Amino acid sequence: MSKTICLNELRPGQRATVRALRATGSMRRRLLDIGLVEDTEVECLGRSPAGDPSAFFIRGAVIAIRAADGADILLAEEAWD
Repeated sequence: MSKTICLNELRPGQRATVRALRATGSMRRRLLDIGLVEDTEVECLGRSPAGDPSAFFIRGAVIAIRAADGADILLAEEAWD
């Protein structure tokens, strides 16, 4: 069974699947434009030295997303070995 987490809770090397976007307005449009739609797999590649933003692998591209924006992206965390 998977649990719901926010994008900014993913640690480097972890993967999850997008379940919903809580963002509104122009930020919602930007997130949709980069492919963050329901059932999209996202992998955290790493964090900047200061901890924000984090780099994510989304639909074949590496995208940096700030923690404040990542809090509005809900994911279904997959079970890890």
